Amino acid sequence: MDIRLRLAQNIRRLRQEKGWSQEDYADRADIHRTYVSDIERGRRNPTITVVEKLAVPFGVSASRLLD
Repeated sequence: MDIRLRLAQNIRRLRQEKGWSQEDYADRADIHRTYVSDIERGRRNPTITVVEKLAVPFGVSASRLLD
C-alpha cells in the first residue's frame, strides 16, 4: 500500500476514535483544515516535519502514523 494512503487511513482512524472533526484536529495540529482533508484523501505528500505535527495531538510517534 502507498505510504500516503497508510498515513491517510491512520490519521482518519485516530481522529474518528477521538471524535474530532477535521477542523478540530487541524486546530490541534496547527495545520489548515483543507490540508488535513487533502492528507486524509491521500492527495498530499507531507514532509516529515508535518507528519510530526500531525502525530502530536494523538500523543503518538510520527512513525506510528506511517505503520
